[in-house]
Amino acid sequence: MNARRNLATFFVAATLMIGGIAFADPAMPPYPDPDTRSERAEREADLYEEGQDAIDEEQWDQAISAFKEVAEMKGSRADGALYWTAYALKKTGRRTEALSTLDGLKKNYPKSRWINDANALELEARQASGQTVAPERIADDELKMIAINSLMHSDPEKAYPLLEKIVRGTSGKKIKKRALFILAQSPSPRAQTLIADIARGAANPDLQKDAVKYIGIHGGERNRAVLSDIYASTPSIDVKKEVLQAFMIAGDKNRVHAAAKTEKDEDLRERAIHLLGVMGARAELAALYATESSVEVKKEIIKGLFISGDSARIGDLARTEKDPELRREAIRKLGLMGGTATMLTALYAAETSIEGKKAVIEALFLSSNARALIELSKKETNPQLRKEALRKLSIMNDDEALQYMLQILEE
Repeated sequence: MNARRNLATFFVAATLMIGGIAFADPAMPPYPDPDTRSERAEREADLYEEGQDAIDEEQWDQAISAFKEVAEMKGSRADGALYWTAYALKKTGRRTEALSTLDGLKKNYPKSRWINDANALELEARQASGQTVAPERIADDELKMIAINSLMHSDPEKAYPLLEKIVRGTSGKKIKKRALFILAQSPSPRAQTLIADIARGAANPDLQKDAVKYIGIHGGERNRAVLSDIYASTPSIDVKKEVLQAFMIAGDKNRVHAAAKTEKDEDLRERAIHLLGVMGARAELAALYATESSVEVKKEIIKGLFISGDSARIGDLARTEKDPELRREAIRKLGLMGGTATMLTALYAAETSIEGKKAVIEALFLSSNARALIELSKKETNPQLRKEALRKLSIMNDDEALQYMLQILEE
């Protein structure tokens, strides 16, 4: 009977529509008014923004009120509103309500993009409530690391075997590095022994470099001795470079200096010299320069002196160095360090080679000393050198240089 009535209703409605007349079926719900939908969406967006502002200002009760209203609207932002409601509830200490809200989010919106954040918040809320969450029972690696980090602070002896299993096991690179980082924060002797073992190569090379870095960060004579042992025993140039970097982080100037003096590998020597510059080891660099025979290594030492800011020593080398190539290198670095016009013009006057004089012109350019270059150009009789000075002046963003160039054009 009902089927016949429905069929009859369909044919009547179709006939009326064909005739240009349409009647609403009283049995069917009316379509939402477009204006109503727009107002609802606007209200939802305003409330959500109000909630976010309250979160930023740590007005937790206000945030809870706004986000609860958004969640009740069951619109496009309902899942996010549930998450932020739980977040604000946790901040006020209402952890049971926060967990209940998170359960609602996961139940009603299982495919929501907020699920991962909700899982992490749930873990934090349970731990804050004093509930023990066994990391080994958590499938998600990120959440597992949060649980282990918490456990490391409350019970390091229980956390250690879990972390060791991760760094020695088949977990992904990212998780292994996180586990290593957590281990490195622990004062536990077992954790420190494991870090040292990994730094010696008892894991993959990526972890070895990270372990070396962490040992350097934590410093201490014991850790520096471990680094020294690794440097002496490893055949890897990359690991040795990482150890030198760790020495620098630990402030171990003596060991970096020793490598700069005795290392047979030229790359490692240059790395050590560079790090001495970073460490401000001016006296050590000057002593190395005095005993070094290699021009290339001496260039690296000049760079190191430059990095350390030792303009006095570089000025001495610019005046007294017998090797033309090294003298030019010192002059250029002096220009980068803002050498004075008096100093640089004195060097220009004392310089006998064309290339040496060009180096001084470049140094004046690097130190943005247009006036000194103009004076030099006016006095210089060598066409090649005058042209070099004018070339530098032409690319300087300086009014005095521009006026001088215009004056030359008018001659």
